[in-house]
Amino acid sequence: MSLSPYVFDATAENFNRLVLENSHKGPVLVHFWTPKAGPCFILMPRLVKLAAEYGGKFLLVMLNADELPELARRFSVNSVPTVKFFWRGEIAHTIHGADPDSSFREVLDRFIAGDANRAHALGVAAWQSGKVEQARMLLANAAMAEPDNLAIPRDLAKLLWAEGEGEQALKLLDSLPPEARADALIAPLHAHLKLAETARLAPPLDELDARIVAQPDDLDACYQRAAVLLAADDFAGAMDALLTIARSDRGFRDDIGRISLLALFDLLGSAHPLTRQYRQALSESLH
Repeated sequence: MSLSPYVFDATAENFNRLVLENSHKGPVLVHFWTPKAGPCFILMPRLVKLAAEYGGKFLLVMLNADELPELARRFSVNSVPTVKFFWRGEIAHTIHGADPDSSFREVLDRFIAGDANRAHALGVAAWQSGKVEQARMLLANAAMAEPDNLAIPRDLAKLLWAEGEGEQALKLLDSLPPEARADALIAPLHAHLKLAETARLAPPLDELDARIVAQPDDLDACYQRAAVLLAADDFAGAMDALLTIARSDRGFRDDIGRISLLALFDLLGSAHPLTRQYRQALSESLH
C-alpha cells in the first residue's frame, strides 16, 4: 500500500535497498507491526501523518512482522509496535509501543538538525543506551565533520574515560589546537584527565614527598603529588600543591597549576569553602 510518497511497504527483496541504502541519505523509520495488534493501527496513521508533515526529510517503511518474521528476528523485535530509526546503515534509536508524537519528533529533530549535530546527538544517545562502540563511531564521525564544535571531542573524551581508556581520552584532547584546549568547554575536562592519568602513573606519595624535600623546586613531583592527593579525595592537599606550582612558575606545562585549580573550582562549585579559600589565594598570588 502506498500511503504517501514517503511511505513504503517492506519486502524481503527490497529491505536492504529501501532501508539500509536509503539510510545513508537520511533517516529511515521502520514500523514493525502485525494485523493482530490493535496499537499498531493506532500508531500507523500518526506515523504516516508525521511523514507527510516532514515532507521527505525521512522515509517511513511499514514491515509486517507476521509476513517477515526473519527480519523481525534479525533486528531483535520481540513485540509490536516497534519503530526502529535507521541511519547510515545502523539502528540509531528504537521506540517500543505507541509513544506520543512528541517522542518521535524529538528523535527525528536530532537527525534533521544537520549531519554533524545529528551524529553528535545520536552518539550521546547511543552511549546513554549502553551502545558504546556505536557511540564512538558516531562521535568520531561528528568530530571529523565539524572540527570547530568542541562539544564533540569533549563528549568523546568523556566516553573514552568512562570506558577505562583514559590514555586515549587524554591523547584526543592533547591533539586539539592550543586555543581549543584553552576553551571553557575543554580546559576543565583536560585538566581533570591530566590529573587522573598522572595519578595512575605516579610513584607512591612518600617517594614524592622525599623528592620534594630533597629538591623543593621539583614541580614535576609537586604536580604528581597533587594528582595522587586528588585521587585520594584530599582536595585541600591537592590545591595546596597546585597553588605552589602556580606561584612558582606560570610557564610550567602551560600554566598547569592555575588551570588545574580552576578545574577544581569548577568541580566543587563557587560556593564551596575550598573554592573560596583557594580562589582568593590564587588571585593574591597572581596580582
